[in-house]
Amino acid sequence: MGAMRFLQQPPSTDLTYNDVFMVPRRSSLTSRLEVDLSSTDGVGTTLPLVVANMTAVSGRRMSETVARRGGVAIIPQDIPTPVVASVVRKVKGSHTVFDTPVSVTPFTTVGEALSLLPKRAHGQVVVVDEGRPVGTVGEADAAGVDRFAQVKDVMSTDLVVVGPDTSPREIFDALAASHLTLAVVTEGAAGDGRLLGVMTARSALRSTLYSPALDPDGSLMIGAAVGINGDVAGRADALLQAGIDVLVVDTAHGHQDKMLSALKSVREVRDRLADAGGRSIPLVAGNVVAADGVDDLVAAGADVIKVGVGPGAMCTTRMMTGVGRPQFSAVLECAAAARALGKSVWADGGVRYPRDVALALAAGAGSVMIGSWFAGTYESTGNLMVDAQGRAYKESYGMASARAVRLRTKDASGFDRARSGLFEEGISSSRMYLDPERPGVEDLIDSIVAGVRSSCTYAGASTLEEFHDLALVGVQSSSGYDEGRPLSTSW
Repeated sequence: MGAMRFLQQPPSTDLTYNDVFMVPRRSSLTSRLEVDLSSTDGVGTTLPLVVANMTAVSGRRMSETVARRGGVAIIPQDIPTPVVASVVRKVKGSHTVFDTPVSVTPFTTVGEALSLLPKRAHGQVVVVDEGRPVGTVGEADAAGVDRFAQVKDVMSTDLVVVGPDTSPREIFDALAASHLTLAVVTEGAAGDGRLLGVMTARSALRSTLYSPALDPDGSLMIGAAVGINGDVAGRADALLQAGIDVLVVDTAHGHQDKMLSALKSVREVRDRLADAGGRSIPLVAGNVVAADGVDDLVAAGADVIKVGVGPGAMCTTRMMTGVGRPQFSAVLECAAAARALGKSVWADGGVRYPRDVALALAAGAGSVMIGSWFAGTYESTGNLMVDAQGRAYKESYGMASARAVRLRTKDASGFDRARSGLFEEGISSSRMYLDPERPGVEDLIDSIVAGVRSSCTYAGASTLEEFHDLALVGVQSSSGYDEGRPLSTSW
């Protein structure tokens, strides 16, 4: 097989995503839907997208939503192990097609119901009586109503109720005919069973365009992270026993002796459980930005290497330390080193547009890890807030920031916590505004997938492996990059 090529002799300086572009090639593909976007990292996802293990981003809701569309989310290392185990059980118990509903009883107050609306992009909660759906409540239903009133007095009883075997097309047609936004799915025949899930018209369309990321038992996939301090082997054992599908050994500086020893201990735990009849779960380790780091982490037991130091939106490492590397060049070198060893890499950080995801995959990444871009969505873990201008946002923060350090060291003494807090490399609070056009993570996934599929067709590639082999990349000036940016108003 070949590999990505440069249009001209590449410069001696390293490159970011903004520095490069792809040249179209002759293609026999007639549709973007002919492109298979299954990841090439061996993890088993049907999309090459990974949600970063950031506390402000990745949780249960994000995990199940992204897995339904084909990616996988990584639960952060700061979350207590029993909580992670509970999240894993809930995600594994979620329906692989229908969305998990938010439900209230007829006697729930309007105020409490309204507080639950931001937990779902569709803005509806289902009212259930003894487990059976009797109505829905949205913001319009509660307009001008006392917040202490009960939802039974304001709920809409116009429902589209379907059974679990109803096809997405049938659900879409039923919603279009009724002019409702949400179909309620019950366990038995339509209207006769307990609440199972919900589906919007857009979700019905998506379920025909995406394939969920599933484990061998047919449940949604989910991953979790461990750090390199404390009882790493013990936590890894507990996470693997809980049923995670990918384990990430994570630290900012992945090319250090402590990481190598931690990774070896985690590998021993993984192999022991696999020998006892369990699955051999992929191990991911990082972060590094050069080939020698890849070589050492693979030798220590990593199946996938996480690449990126400093490109993330919340990261101040490069400004604080001068350490890091432009991400496109880092991914290109590390991916080549990993492929030579039969392994893969995740491009972690620095993606802000669909083009960046496509370029990372062209450079050889098996999947692309996204953090801050997904922070400003309904599904991220933060509370939805509104600024003085009425714009909705969520707070995000870096995993090396003072805020993250406080969470990570919450069991330490006051003195040790205060001392650790003197040193930080990350933003402790940043407003990530929800895009009114794309407020949900599925909306962003739609945009990313559309861009990457088109990139593949321009290259004449029907798979991501072919995409890496066929991609022809050129180097551009900052003016060349600006030329490609759309204008929202005339000049």
